[in-house]
Amino acid sequence: MNPEVLLETEALVKTFGSVRAVDGLNLQVRAGEMVGLVGPDGAGKTTTMRLLCGVLTLTSGRIRVAGYELPRQVEKAREHIGYLAQRFSLYGDLTVAENLDFFGAIFDVPPAERKARAQELLRFAGLTDFANRPAAALSGGMQKKLGLATALVHRPQVMLLDEPTGAVDPVARQEFWHLLIGLLRTGSAVVVSTPYMDEAMRFNRVIFMNRGRALVEGKPRELLNRLAGQVLELAAEPLMVARRVALADSDVDNVQAFGDRLHLRVRSAEGPLARLPAELSAASVRLIHFQPVTPTLEDVFIQLLEENHDDLPAHD
Repeated sequence: MNPEVLLETEALVKTFGSVRAVDGLNLQVRAGEMVGLVGPDGAGKTTTMRLLCGVLTLTSGRIRVAGYELPRQVEKAREHIGYLAQRFSLYGDLTVAENLDFFGAIFDVPPAERKARAQELLRFAGLTDFANRPAAALSGGMQKKLGLATALVHRPQVMLLDEPTGAVDPVARQEFWHLLIGLLRTGSAVVVSTPYMDEAMRFNRVIFMNRGRALVEGKPRELLNRLAGQVLELAAEPLMVARRVALADSDVDNVQAFGDRLHLRVRSAEGPLARLPAELSAASVRLIHFQPVTPTLEDVFIQLLEENHDDLPAHD
């Protein structure tokens, strides 16, 4: 394995009965790199995370973490892994400081080092003023930050974060991302799973997943280039009538609602831009604006789902 590669899978498969929850995943994450597993519920993201930290045993394929192979060397591998689960999994009746001390002891961090490390992590996570507060009394965002701090107590090389910003407010999400960016400066390899397409732009590389498979992998900007010049934004009233008119155009492949406007994915922008204003007017639709826009990663993901629809296995 390349010395820079701290996490690697080859043809990773996990089945539950007839369902292939993870289906042939290849992954490499290097030191100082953050890779995102992005996809909807049921895409296989959480199962992948549990495989990577050794909670689940793979059906076939290969996993290596910091040079150790799972499951054969799982205990050695775990010494180099920090894992943050989706749901709050700390001890609610212990204080913030007590949780940090407890997890430091689990990972055999010497007592004197534990104390210094706890202070360092409290500052890092912005929790110094809450050190004596029971973990159960923290807000959702603060619980996530405490979870991250406890996962870092033994200085792991690989961080696995399963939907870390779920169920937290926008301000807490932003604060959490600042913490993650700080991790990369220490040389950690970070894998984050998320269902939020807007978060995908933050990753060095993105893997779009659906039904256990990786649909595509690449840098966010590279993925956006797949649809350069092929997305038009339409704002009109009534919106659903405008959608019906747009879908009838021969050059429009797909129409998706984005809040109070529509994104049209087109084969060529020239024809729809010329034709649709008159067609919308004829349907008594008031046109507010209609113009080419930079595609979003959600546009890209929807296109990928359509392209791979016939190839994907059905899940129960």
